[in-house]
Amino acid sequence: MIGHFPSILMNEYDIKRGHYEKIEGNKLELLMKDLFGTVSKNGDKLVSNFGAMENITVWGDGKKSICVKTKMNTKVDDKTASDTIRMYNQFLERATGFTAKERRKRASKTE
Repeated sequence: MIGHFPSILMNEYDIKRGHYEKIEGNKLELLMKDLFGTVSKNGDKLVSNFGAMENITVWGDGKKSICVKTKMNTKVDDKTASDTIRMYNQFLERATGFTAKERRKRASKTE
């Protein structure tokens, strides 16, 4: 179970230099649709869900970063939790151009 994670979390992720062109326009929406199945718009924000993510809301913050807010269901089985984490990391890698390891390293530099 993923009960030790906070149920609502908001993070800002840097976009790798030169990677913005891969998510500009409607490309971020198409990426979310490809990975999560459905996506809707709420103003300038994109909203979807997948597995333990009851809600994932994504919006751009210029060409250098994206903001991601998630609401998690903490009462899911281990398989759902691991599938959700894997898909979330895949989304972030394709949206930012940074792997999970690179994002972790960058985050530790800013702390």
